[in-house]
Amino acid sequence: MLSTSEPSARGVAALLNAAAVRERCGIVFAAAERGETRHFRVVLDRLDTAVERVIAVTRRRYPDLAVPYHSRWRHFSVGGLDRAAFVAPGADVAETARARIDLAVISVLLDAGAGPGWRFREAETGRVLSRSEGLAVASLRAMQAGLFSDDPASPWRADAAALSRVSAQALGDSFQVRPGNNLVGLEGRALLLRRAGEICAASPALFGAPGRLGNLCDYWAASRGIVSADEILHTLLQAFGPIWPGGLSLGGIPCGDCGRHRAVPGDGLVPFHKLSQWLAYSLVEPLAAAGLNIIRLDGLTGLAEYRNGGLFLDCGVIVHRDPALPQRLLEPWSEAVVEWRALTVTLLDRLASRVREALGKAAHEFPLACVLEGGSWAAGRELALERRPDGRPPLTIGSDGTLF
Repeated sequence: MLSTSEPSARGVAALLNAAAVRERCGIVFAAAERGETRHFRVVLDRLDTAVERVIAVTRRRYPDLAVPYHSRWRHFSVGGLDRAAFVAPGADVAETARARIDLAVISVLLDAGAGPGWRFREAETGRVLSRSEGLAVASLRAMQAGLFSDDPASPWRADAAALSRVSAQALGDSFQVRPGNNLVGLEGRALLLRRAGEICAASPALFGAPGRLGNLCDYWAASRGIVSADEILHTLLQAFGPIWPGGLSLGGIPCGDCGRHRAVPGDGLVPFHKLSQWLAYSLVEPLAAAGLNIIRLDGLTGLAEYRNGGLFLDCGVIVHRDPALPQRLLEPWSEAVVEWRALTVTLLDRLASRVREALGKAAHEFPLACVLEGGSWAAGRELALERRPDGRPPLTIGSDGTLF
């Protein structure tokens, strides 16, 4: 049984929001500016290089600067095909929203780095896809086939009963895993889905009874129809916190995506909540389509993952102190990785401000979600492909399929 001691509960609660991510990453960044960090230093004079790169990529990808939000839905439309239109055909607005939330949650939970060798061939189009886009389309096609539904007549759903029995074999079959086409962290991904199913079944206030992920739409719709992005994140962190394997905990209470860094006083904890924030961003569109008003989107932070972090490393804004660091296999919760991710979060805020200024955009019309989409993630990927033949990130992180 989880400990519910008051100090631990308060300590964890203080970490389950985007403001804590921004604050504690800022502490690590300030230490780097003072030259007190062990693994990396920051060279702010080179931030202009990253800004120029992001602006160029944004103008090329979105010449009219009508940039959508960074979310999983961009990956579903790879190749110019609007696969979101396939979801729950003929359903009413409410059921369509539930089905799209089902898909977004599943697809984000599966959206850790696939590894450079994995490919997915989409039978319907003949396209061969990899990395995040491949994972997105594979998850959509798996849902279309009913992998996550306990009702054969209603494939477009992700319910507790079906999720609780998803095996690595079944998931691997859907994602075309075979010798020579391995997916990094397959067992970890299947475990996440099973744990999500267990949480879904055990939390009827959030997920209804019988439990279904998409019923989160009804939960948020009941609160005046207005919800802030950080409220969405906080609910997701409370709901899904127990599913993450190997994470830190206080008094037995899981902290989610958090690491430790010596620059942070007290408990030393640095929260990132990368996948949870990615999910929060990805729920904005289906919730808005259902009639909810999503406010304060910039309350969320940039995502501490290897494309954004790689942008700053490859542009020389973040510089590793040990020349051998890129050749080492780093543990996901090592202080070096925590430091890199923390610097990335703070630098994304600084980059966003400069990008908006250069584009003549105000924060309310070009929020961080647009900078990420325009943007920093795509620029990080392009740089990786230019500098390394297989497009791998500049650092090698051991993955269990649940972090990046």
